[in-house]
Amino acid sequence: DGKKYLDLISGIAVNTLGHNHPRLVQALADQAARLIHVSNLYGITPQIELAEALTTNSCMDKAFFCNSGSEAVEGALKLARLYARQKGYENRSGYVSMKNSFHGRTMGALTATGQKKYQQGFEPMLSGFTYADYNDLASVEAAVTDETSAIVLEPIQGEGGVIPGDPDFLAGCRRLCDERDMTLIFDEVQCGMGRTGAGFGYEASGVEPDVMALAKGLGGGVSIGATLARGAHGKVFGPGHHASTFGGNPLACSAALVICDELFNKGLLEHVRAVGAYLKRGLDGLVGKYDSVVEARGRGLMWGLVINRDCPELVGLLAARGVLGNVAAGRVVRIAPPLIITEAECDVVLEALDGALSELG
Repeated sequence: DGKKYLDLISGIAVNTLGHNHPRLVQALADQAARLIHVSNLYGITPQIELAEALTTNSCMDKAFFCNSGSEAVEGALKLARLYARQKGYENRSGYVSMKNSFHGRTMGALTATGQKKYQQGFEPMLSGFTYADYNDLASVEAAVTDETSAIVLEPIQGEGGVIPGDPDFLAGCRRLCDERDMTLIFDEVQCGMGRTGAGFGYEASGVEPDVMALAKGLGGGVSIGATLARGAHGKVFGPGHHASTFGGNPLACSAALVICDELFNKGLLEHVRAVGAYLKRGLDGLVGKYDSVVEARGRGLMWGLVINRDCPELVGLLAARGVLGNVAAGRVVRIAPPLIITEAECDVVLEALDGALSELG
């Protein structure tokens, strides 16, 4: 009908530079005209450059490229189990992940996901997974056994309701893994690639994982995922251990290189921090205005506005006001706009939220 909408969810934290950003469009067109796909039987220049960009700007040393967040998590799970085998821990095939987490829809990632609603109908899940309470170190300690190869968690739970990890909790998980020579896996599929105002979600806590999964915003709308590893974990995979036919193809890597350049060289991270702070002030104002609004939690441009009851109808109320929104965990308005959003556009969002909340009652 020709009506315009402001995208507050950006393809679920995917469209880093919004829709049809000219640099991204041009990079894809140029690469498509040169070479779309070859396998890893050959060296792929954009893949090499992307691996360098990601490792240079993070604590990681090596990168394996795939096509999605689920695949990136699957790679991380395989890497942790192989690390244990190579260290002589033959009985270590299990994992501890968090309740209310979300890691993907393939069987390994789905089993790691600590939400029954996503697993229903696909049982039995894979063996070896136990679940702990997020931000509760004692719960994690109780879940770890002699068969645990890795602890898997999101530095900020996204689908679970935008819940930031407490720095002491993350540090405690790091300590547990160090003491027992287990692998610490951070799923940064949603909170990575500048979403929090830092390059990666782990930076806010200063806790460095052994393995990190990326996807979503990495390609700005083009399908790409990455499993990154550091130190001894970066030396685990050898030829033949893991593979992906389409992973790291020239087209996807060219898109991701534009995202990295904007984030790390063109000032986009600074923009996210500034606009994120502006948005936070507006959201805090809504918390004080409506009894139904419990809190605004998050970081950068990853926020959850917590309502005191299930509120799926807010999606329609926002759409009627020209804003495309999303509700996670039943009662959390998830705010994950393109990272290029301006303060003026934040005002549009806040006005729409104000009106929707008023109508919600």
